[in-house]
Amino acid sequence: MGGAPDEQERTRRAELVLKLRSRGVRDTRTLKAIETIPRTLFVRSEHHGSAYLDRALPIACGQTLEAPSHIAAVIDALGAGEGDVALEVGTGSGYQTAILSRVARKVVSLERWRGLAGAAARRLEALGGVKNVEIVCADGALGLSAQAPFDRIVVSAAVEAPPSALLNQLKPGGVMIAPVGRPGKTQRITRFVKAADGALSETTIGEARVSPLLDGISRAL
Repeated sequence: MGGAPDEQERTRRAELVLKLRSRGVRDTRTLKAIETIPRTLFVRSEHHGSAYLDRALPIACGQTLEAPSHIAAVIDALGAGEGDVALEVGTGSGYQTAILSRVARKVVSLERWRGLAGAAARRLEALGGVKNVEIVCADGALGLSAQAPFDRIVVSAAVEAPPSALLNQLKPGGVMIAPVGRPGKTQRITRFVKAADGALSETTIGEARVSPLLDGISRAL
């Protein structure tokens, strides 16, 4: 009987992957990561029953863990390769970070909330010690110039325009994905590609309604 809960969770993860496939997610590495990473580790205990439903869930500091379909679509469109270094702006619970760690060579994740950064680091350690992730408490809008340039950048919070600091830290040929739009409104999930000459092209890959990207580092939490 002791193994029943684990088996039930594996079944729920497999069912979630089937739903994501039906919604157009094709990257096998992303799907495998979602099937093997327990989302229950990244949500509050009272939300364990909803962990594998395709919905956003609240986390600490007034933030949100986005729905699995949102995360899968973003990582799928990001197209990170095994040799790529990815910058994540907004660690949150660490769930998206964990998935990114399975598709990129290295993930540098920025979080303005100290409590979230620390909790995410502990969750990744609980997964067995994810070795290719570095979580930094920093102002995400400024990126991390000390480790730039990056092959891929994913912004979890909404911006009214792509931050110039992040675009400057994106390699030629690199891809950045960000929800673009005003706070409180529906935003366009936008895929930016930086050409060799620095020119940007952009494509809308979906819609979102997420919290805005905040400046600075939280002093209290």
